[in-house]
Amino acid sequence: MEPGNGTQISEFHLLGLSQALELQPLIFGLFLSMYLITVFGNLLIILAVSSDSHLHTPMYFFLSNLSLVDICFTSTTIPKMLWNIQTQRNVITYEGCITQMYFFIVFAGLDNFILTVMAYDRFVAICHPLRYMVIMNPQLCGLLVLVSWIMSVLNSLLESLMVLDLRFCSDLEIPHFFCEFNQVIQLACSDIFLNNMIISHSSAAASVMYTVVTPMLNPFIYSLRNKDIKKALERFLGSQGSRSLAGVAVGSQVVSKSSPGEALELQPPIFGLFLSMYLITVFGNLLIILAISSDSHLHTPMYFFLSNLSLVDICFTSTTIPKMLVNIQTQSKVITYEGCITQMYFYTLFVVLDNFILTVMAYDRFVAICHPLHYMVIMNPRLCGLLVLVSWMISVLISLLHSLMVLRLSFCSDLEIPHFFCELNHVLELACSDTILNNIMLYFLIVLLGGGPLAGILYSYSKIVSCICGIPSAQGKYKAFSTCASHLSVVSLFYGTSLGVYLSSAATQNAHSSATASVMYTVVTPMLNPFIYSLRNNDIKRALQRFLGR
Repeated sequence: MEPGNGTQISEFHLLGLSQALELQPLIFGLFLSMYLITVFGNLLIILAVSSDSHLHTPMYFFLSNLSLVDICFTSTTIPKMLWNIQTQRNVITYEGCITQMYFFIVFAGLDNFILTVMAYDRFVAICHPLRYMVIMNPQLCGLLVLVSWIMSVLNSLLESLMVLDLRFCSDLEIPHFFCEFNQVIQLACSDIFLNNMIISHSSAAASVMYTVVTPMLNPFIYSLRNKDIKKALERFLGSQGSRSLAGVAVGSQVVSKSSPGEALELQPPIFGLFLSMYLITVFGNLLIILAISSDSHLHTPMYFFLSNLSLVDICFTSTTIPKMLVNIQTQSKVITYEGCITQMYFYTLFVVLDNFILTVMAYDRFVAICHPLHYMVIMNPRLCGLLVLVSWMISVLISLLHSLMVLRLSFCSDLEIPHFFCELNHVLELACSDTILNNIMLYFLIVLLGGGPLAGILYSYSKIVSCICGIPSAQGKYKAFSTCASHLSVVSLFYGTSLGVYLSSAATQNAHSSATASVMYTVVTPMLNPFIYSLRNNDIKRALQRFLGR
């Protein structure tokens, strides 16, 4: 096709996340489930807020608007992507591309503005509580949302009109799963200097995080941590606010254990959500392990550690979620004393092991980038096996030490655990006997095993950044950094969510908030890990294609 003006272009080709036919059913199922969860979750928030007069306040008015925007945001991209996979046609018309791009920019900008308005609302509520309802009156709230819409529409209209003025080249392949503004203008043959002045670069795999994952998690973050929303959902679903508890039998006593959702009517959607996330976690990490073990090209230190991380992630989630699902399904809500100690032992084991494996992977990347000529000599099979073995041994010993120290404790009659599994800190709070040694050991090891590996990771990446800055070519810098991007994303998720849980629970002393926030690093992070590595790694994608194509 010869370059011409925009109106002569008939269609673009969306290359999506992967062109491998074997991966299309997996991608289709994953994104369909995430899209349905996003729409259903956000729609529940809107219905709960609109149906409950107690939530007709500025904060929940903005929250319902955010939920509406999130539904629209994902609906501009995911349905078309799913349709392309189902029909095996990766094309989108010129008009459809411009329309999709316009609405995507509208809702992305609107999401940004609404979050800013919500921050201002919290500022007024906390810093000026006596004047809150005067300042945040209905007129101002409506005006803030209206101005956000107007600015988003005008900004999107401006960018879309600038694209309409471009001429396009013959190569009309967009390496993305939707018509992303930056990717579209890169196809233009005419001058795009003005366009480039108002955009920033992004990648298809990274876009999944803010276009799909964030809107999917928003309703659960707000509903699981917000009592008003939960009560409104209970009333909307016809609940009388009955509390569901999980029990732990300790001899002749009972320890109660709260699940993330308290209303009986909320149990089926919570069961479906966690079951789907657990299956995705197991299936995704299992695929990574099988792809690496079946492909000789991936028998390298980096992928050896990755397969170990995937195995640990499967075990990590399997220590908590299956028991939680059984409790919800049977409404028998009990776990034996031995079962509680066992669950606590394996949970501590795998969370420590996850920490060590991530640290070892950071060291591996440090050697690969800073000492490339000696990489295979330093990271020989013997050292790799030794690093993993030592990680396992230390994790087993630490977990065994904690469990033996809990076994010597006697427990009180009130044995309610405000969590969805037997977490060490909450179990210690139930003890009647002296727990000072347990607490000293717990916090000492948290500082040692949390701070030590984190310091090692930060040191490794400081050296990596220094080495990358010394690479003369931009392509060389990009190639070096791309080998670390996936690991850095996983480390940020793991430490960001786990530290966020413990810092927030320490600040608020709210055990239930700690339980629901724990979902982020016990379920969400292991679920996302295989997709972060597979979507951003061409070697893994090729190995998956070969494995699924057999």
